Amino acid sequence: MGSRFIALAGVLLVSACATARMHSQDELNSASLACGLTYGELIQDDEEKKLLIMFRAAPTPEHRHCVYNWARKNHLKLVVIDAINFHEE
Repeated sequence: MGSRFIALAGVLLVSACATARMHSQDELNSASLACGLTYGELIQDDEEKKLLIMFRAAPTPEHRHCVYNWARKNHLKLVVIDAINFHEE
Protein backbone atom coordinates (compact mmCIF):
# COMPACT_ATOMS: atom_id res chain seq x y z
CA MET A 1 0.00 0.00 0.00
CA GLY A 2 2.78 2.42 0.93
CA SER A 3 4.80 1.70 -2.20
CA ARG A 4 1.75 2.38 -4.39
CA PHE A 5 1.32 5.75 -2.72
CA ILE A 6 4.98 6.61 -3.25
CA ALA A 7 4.80 5.56 -6.92
CA LEU A 8 1.63 7.61 -7.48
CA ALA A 9 3.16 10.62 -5.75
CA GLY A 10 6.25 10.30 -7.97
CA VAL A 11 4.16 10.23 -11.14
CA LEU A 12 2.19 13.28 -10.03
CA LEU A 13 5.37 15.14 -9.14
CA VAL A 14 6.96 14.46 -12.52
CA SER A 15 3.80 15.42 -14.43
CA ALA A 16 3.55 18.69 -12.47
CA CYS A 17 7.00 19.69 -13.71
CA ALA A 18 6.14 19.46 -17.40
CA THR A 19 8.46 21.60 -19.43
CA ALA A 20 7.41 23.92 -22.20
CA ARG A 21 8.29 22.98 -25.75
CA MET A 22 8.64 25.13 -28.82
CA HIS A 23 5.42 25.14 -30.80
CA SER A 24 5.50 25.41 -34.57
CA GLN A 25 4.23 28.54 -36.28
CA ASP A 26 1.34 26.45 -37.64
CA GLU A 27 0.33 25.46 -34.09
CA LEU A 28 0.51 29.07 -32.93
CA ASN A 29 -1.49 30.26 -35.94
CA SER A 30 -4.13 27.60 -35.31
CA ALA A 31 -4.44 28.77 -31.71
CA SER A 32 -4.64 32.39 -32.91
CA LEU A 33 -7.45 31.62 -35.34
CA ALA A 34 -9.31 29.50 -32.78
CA CYS A 35 -9.26 32.45 -30.38
CA GLY A 36 -10.38 35.02 -32.94
CA LEU A 37 -6.95 36.50 -33.58
CA THR A 38 -5.05 36.69 -36.85
CA TYR A 39 -1.82 35.12 -38.08
CA GLY A 40 1.29 36.21 -36.24
CA GLU A 41 -0.40 37.62 -33.14
CA LEU A 42 0.92 34.75 -31.00
CA ILE A 43 4.64 34.10 -30.79
CA GLN A 44 6.96 32.03 -28.65
CA ASP A 45 10.52 33.17 -28.02
CA ASP A 46 13.37 30.73 -28.59
CA GLU A 47 15.17 31.81 -25.42
CA GLU A 48 12.09 31.92 -23.16
CA LYS A 49 10.15 28.87 -24.27
CA LYS A 50 7.71 29.16 -21.37
CA LEU A 51 6.38 32.52 -22.58
CA LEU A 52 3.54 32.83 -25.08
CA ILE A 53 3.43 36.42 -26.29
CA MET A 54 0.22 37.92 -27.65
CA PHE A 55 0.69 41.05 -29.78
CA ARG A 56 -2.76 42.60 -30.12
CA ALA A 57 -3.97 46.19 -29.72
CA ALA A 58 -6.69 46.23 -27.06
CA PRO A 59 -7.51 42.50 -26.93
CA THR A 60 -10.97 41.72 -25.62
CA PRO A 61 -11.44 39.77 -22.40
CA GLU A 62 -12.63 36.84 -24.55
CA HIS A 63 -9.39 36.91 -26.57
CA ARG A 64 -7.30 37.00 -23.41
CA HIS A 65 -9.28 34.20 -21.78
CA CYS A 66 -9.09 31.93 -24.82
CA VAL A 67 -5.34 32.44 -25.30
CA TYR A 68 -4.73 32.11 -21.54
CA ASN A 69 -6.50 28.73 -21.54
CA TRP A 70 -4.49 27.52 -24.54
CA ALA A 71 -1.24 28.70 -22.93
CA ARG A 72 -2.06 27.03 -19.63
CA LYS A 73 -2.98 23.75 -21.35
CA ASN A 74 0.42 23.84 -23.10
CA HIS A 75 2.43 24.72 -19.95
CA LEU A 76 3.08 28.31 -21.07
CA LYS A 77 2.79 31.70 -19.37
CA LEU A 78 0.82 34.32 -21.29
CA VAL A 79 2.33 37.76 -21.85
CA VAL A 80 0.06 40.36 -23.46
CA ILE A 81 1.54 43.31 -25.33
CA ASP A 82 -1.39 45.53 -26.21
CA ALA A 83 0.33 48.80 -27.05
CA ILE A 84 3.51 49.53 -28.93
CA ASN A 85 4.65 53.11 -29.35
CA PHE A 86 7.15 53.88 -32.08
CA HIS A 87 9.16 57.07 -31.76
CA GLU A 88 9.28 59.08 -34.94
CA GLU A 89 12.62 60.62 -35.81
